Amino acid sequence: MNAAHIHLLLNHFPTVGFGIGLGLFLIALVGKNEELKRAGLVIVFLVAALAIPTYITGNAAAEMLKDRTDLSQGLIRTHEDAAMWGLLFMEITGFIAFIGIWQFRLTSRVPRWNSTAVLLLAILSFTVMARAANIGGEIRHPEILAAAGVTDEAANAGMARSLGAFVVGHTWVWPSCETLHFVGLSLLFTVVMLVDFRMLGMAKGVPFSALYQLLPLGIVGFGLNLSTGMMFFIGAPQQYTKNAMFYWKMLFVVLGAINVLYFMLLDEPWTVKEGDDAPLTAKVVAASAIFVWIGVLFFGHMLPFLGNAF
Repeated sequence: MNAAHIHLLLNHFPTVGFGIGLGLFLIALVGKNEELKRAGLVIVFLVAALAIPTYITGNAAAEMLKDRTDLSQGLIRTHEDAAMWGLLFMEITGFIAFIGIWQFRLTSRVPRWNSTAVLLLAILSFTVMARAANIGGEIRHPEILAAAGVTDEAANAGMARSLGAFVVGHTWVWPSCETLHFVGLSLLFTVVMLVDFRMLGMAKGVPFSALYQLLPLGIVGFGLNLSTGMMFFIGAPQQYTKNAMFYWKMLFVVLGAINVLYFMLLDEPWTVKEGDDAPLTAKVVAASAIFVWIGVLFFGHMLPFLGNAF
């Protein structure tokens, strides 16, 4: 199995999954069902996390097809650009959905501003990603071709490639992104360690409800990591698409996104008051979270040593 196989396994999740989340959210809005709203937000958040490896493996698949003369390279570039815009809007929507899930635990309802923002962004994200999916289908199915004007003369053009050229063509961009990347990583890892070490028995004088307030800071750190990491990837995709360490890192990132939902959705962590010991399940989840994020750090740092990244 290669990256193209993985892309084929994942590429329906952004459109179909987001469509399901959006449909569920619309039903909840009409029925004024707060629990159903939260379920829709969870689906949107999870699909946004899965969109990351979907985009990355798509780039790897495009690299494998670059010498195929029976396929339109211009159409592949158009698909890549559409997918990049789709990823951008989906990640923004996923971030807003995360805030809604976080707020729900505090107020037992999704804030009106959050519902409006998620609804509008989800519709926009679904529209953009559906277009990307349709263009992807046209690459192998010319009978449905609708992208008039896309020619192989445009094979090297496009927003994604232009942005990549900007990243590697200006000496200040890469180190600036590296700085922000480590700032985001420090912020994310600090929040993860504070929450998880408390679950494991440290700092018992602090209730979980107090540490819960820090989770949005963690997602801000993750956002910095994701945005700067995508700049690295778009700038030099060849050093990542053939690097096994990078795929392991992406797997652990998705697992980390799933892991954080435990602390937001389940009631067990909220039983941990000042001076209390956490339940066994909470300790297991906390230990697994530490393992996952250390895994992200490990595979990220091993990119130059066990892979071919510079």
